[in-house]
Amino acid sequence: QVQLVESGGGLVQAGGSLRLSCAASGFMFSIYTMGWYRQAPGKQRELVASFSSRSTTNYEDSVKGRFTISRDNAKNTVHLQMNSLEPEDTAVYYCNAQVAGRAYWGQGTQVIVSS
Repeated sequence: QVQLVESGGGLVQAGGSLRLSCAASGFMFSIYTMGWYRQAPGKQRELVASFSSRSTTNYEDSVKGRFTISRDNAKNTVHLQMNSLEPEDTAVYYCNAQVAGRAYWGQGTQVIVSS
């Protein structure tokens, strides 16, 4: 079955960096779009960044120039490098896989950015 396991969250001061990782298994990783979403308290879950099988990337406007999504098809992993973090980036971050028309989610990893 599809499994997504995130790691790399934590507490960081504003201006700092974190790198999130997602290890995927149970599907043909290289042919599906992978993404990172986040959900802040009291807010809806939103797309942060995605990386398609054709190497097309997409970013939410507020993270452009600060976050970078990457994937390693040989290791079935997707990463989110987050630089210049802001308190507004505080949220639970979720790895997402769009597999055959169905969305799969990891358990989430907490990111807290202190001011």
